[in-house]
Amino acid sequence: MRNAASSPVVAGLIGIALILALGAVLPRWLQFLTTMSAANGMVSLGIVLLMRGGVVSFGQGLVFAGGGYAVALLANKLGVSDALLLTLAGGAVASLMALPFAPLLARYRGIFFSMLTLALSMVLYGVLVKTDALGGSDGFNMSRPTILGMRIADAWSGYVLYAIAVVIAGALAILARIYFESTRGLVSLAIRENELRVQYLGASTTRVMAANFVIAAFMGGAGGALAIMALGHIEPNFSYWTTSGEFVFITILAGAGSVVPAFVGSLVFESVRSFAFAVLPQLWQLLLGSVLLLTILFLPDGLGSLVARLKRRGEAKAP
Repeated sequence: MRNAASSPVVAGLIGIALILALGAVLPRWLQFLTTMSAANGMVSLGIVLLMRGGVVSFGQGLVFAGGGYAVALLANKLGVSDALLLTLAGGAVASLMALPFAPLLARYRGIFFSMLTLALSMVLYGVLVKTDALGGSDGFNMSRPTILGMRIADAWSGYVLYAIAVVIAGALAILARIYFESTRGLVSLAIRENELRVQYLGASTTRVMAANFVIAAFMGGAGGALAIMALGHIEPNFSYWTTSGEFVFITILAGAGSVVPAFVGSLVFESVRSFAFAVLPQLWQLLLGSVLLLTILFLPDGLGSLVARLKRRGEAKAP
């Protein structure tokens, strides 16, 4: 019988508790960096889910910006300020945005899927830039969120958002791990390996891929909501193709093997970008590109493959 301590739920809850405790002693700049890493990691986790089915989305900026704009409008226009409620609302709105396109996109694979998702993201970018009511190309600011109806003091605002991001990202990570090991999650892997055989066995590949796309959209929208609450500002560039490319960058850096590397890769990406921008403000893209190139050369399966390598080495040394 499987040990309960090794289950993803128990391990995830322990990890969340440790990260929350660590955050209490981190400086504010590092709390903010981790908050953004958790938000971006959630979007990348959605791409990992899609990659398990054999497709890569280059348009996650669509749901990232959709969730962010929804949250900012709810806060500014309707007075909804609770951070937890706004995060769920951002994910729900992003899922609704993706729902009409899911049946169509689920029929495509390879570069066709990637380009269609990219096109949808850029359509949203064009609409946002031309819509003056949404701030046009400059975007607009968002008021500070509350937590359970209580206003967040300035001294604790960084840690509270950090804690919210860690808890929500951790919960989604646990649910994603459970989903990956479920029947539908294993069918996604089978679709990537041999879609025709899965259809012969009676499974609907279109339905599975459509569900994966909507779930990934929820993760992207929730991540966008957290990012906007941390930044306090939203603009059309959140749906631009470079933003979507950053999420793919993180996914390649992390690898599509498991859940945790998506957040580790996001933290590495944010750290390298912050360091590169501080040291080489004119050439920070070059440094990021070099990191991606080295990852592809020496870790083609991403950071997640390091755990498997260490495990194999330990088994080889064991008597």
